[in-house]
Amino acid sequence: MGRKVSIDPVTRIEGHLKIEADIESGVVQEAKSSGMLFRGLELILKGRDPRDAQVITQRICGVCPQPHAAASVFNLDSAFGIADKIPPNGRIVRNLIQGIHDVQDHILHFYHLAALDYVDIAQVASYQGNDPELNSIKEFIGRGELGPFLPRYEGDYRLPADVTHEVVTHYLKALEMRRKGHEAVSMLSGKIPHSRGVIPGGATELPPIDKIAALLWRINELRDFINTVYLPDVVAVAGAYSDYFSIGAGCKNYLSYGLYDLEDGVADVTKKKKLLDQGATSSDLVYRELNPDRIAEHVKHSWFDDATTGRHPSQGETKVSHKEGAYSWLKSPRYDGKVYEVGPLASILVSYARGNPTVTGLVNTYLQKLNAKPDVLFSVLGRHLARALATKITADYLADAVLQLTPGEPVNIDYEMPKEAYGMGLTEASRGALGHWIEIKDRKIANYQCIVPTTWNASPRDDEGRPGPIEQAIEGTKVRDADNPFELVRIVRSYDPCLACAVHIISPKTKNLSKFRIT
Repeated sequence: MGRKVSIDPVTRIEGHLKIEADIESGVVQEAKSSGMLFRGLELILKGRDPRDAQVITQRICGVCPQPHAAASVFNLDSAFGIADKIPPNGRIVRNLIQGIHDVQDHILHFYHLAALDYVDIAQVASYQGNDPELNSIKEFIGRGELGPFLPRYEGDYRLPADVTHEVVTHYLKALEMRRKGHEAVSMLSGKIPHSRGVIPGGATELPPIDKIAALLWRINELRDFINTVYLPDVVAVAGAYSDYFSIGAGCKNYLSYGLYDLEDGVADVTKKKKLLDQGATSSDLVYRELNPDRIAEHVKHSWFDDATTGRHPSQGETKVSHKEGAYSWLKSPRYDGKVYEVGPLASILVSYARGNPTVTGLVNTYLQKLNAKPDVLFSVLGRHLARALATKITADYLADAVLQLTPGEPVNIDYEMPKEAYGMGLTEASRGALGHWIEIKDRKIANYQCIVPTTWNASPRDDEGRPGPIEQAIEGTKVRDADNPFELVRIVRSYDPCLACAVHIISPKTKNLSKFRIT
């Protein structure tokens, strides 16, 4: 007899995601991924000065505001006709702000969101030793103060006790690394989150020599943590859970917009040389060039008006429709008429397929460590490994980039805002392909559309009935216990979903309207 499992909301992600799975004979037959909050910032932007966009769009997410700032200024550079005129210092400062943010965000995902799925808290509760950090955590557990470790679904924990103790200690160390990353971003852009460091035409400040030295110090601290802690921990988890290299593959199509511009004077985003390449690939690992014109958004199963379906995002509209058959506030982006996964795995695989020497060498090194072939990357653990490798590649680049800044040279340019224009800004957020599109009329925003990474990954079925990437990754999964579906949350969290920030509904007298048990 079949059983329907509903996980609502999925915890240890950003925002409110609901997952439903129909399980029969211990195997998921059908899955639904539902974004449960309406964003609406596109409507807020209408009629405003276009230069407000890089400030307002950062409010889409408090976890990943910097990529939205980057996508927005790329969008405005495009609309203002200055994308090929950004000075080298401006390009580098933009890369530093986004790159340092991405590094700490990747560390956040593994240690504070995903790794707890593989750690047995009971081993910490029974710890007998002199480590003050572990003993402090043990004391919290003893008092019943189990957040953020519990509540959760309980998994098949396989890490030896000594490795578990190390990983939990690294959980605390990762918090310190995130703080250092935030400090570095704030040094370049004033504050975090929602900074003011990037603007159309470049960046706001060229850091002086003393600040460059301080930035390099923090970047090298992050690099040391990545090399000596983060990557070894991912390898340790991979060694204990090697079966997760064959679980959660999903659609096996991968799309990347490319990340961190490495050259100046090129306006076409599809042609710029980048640290991580733009393009597409599939399980055959054959590289295909990026063509943004092939993007379309379907809304048949989304709470949006069917009249807007199948449109390119530059022509998209945000028209709400509470219709039958819909089950998500997310639209269904498709590329070249197919379902595509985005994220660090996509970035790494596209770069690998293109023969990017930095990526190819590092991927092959770790595949050799694991005695595995590239196809193991199409999986839950493949996503974690790819994210860690992308973090290392980014941090190593940042250490070189900060020394490429040229004191005395400009960090931005003047420009004139056109009366009418279209623009497009593409980048990679920590969770994958991020696109902003703008239409300007009478020097005001006439239309603004965003497709964020989780719109791709957590999308519902499209007009042809094809499940989104997370839905496909869940379907076919074996679930040991439908009352404790830890396999499903491990799959979902490997994508690091990031939906709109949560809201709370109360009456005018602050009376609770409803309570939910979160697992």
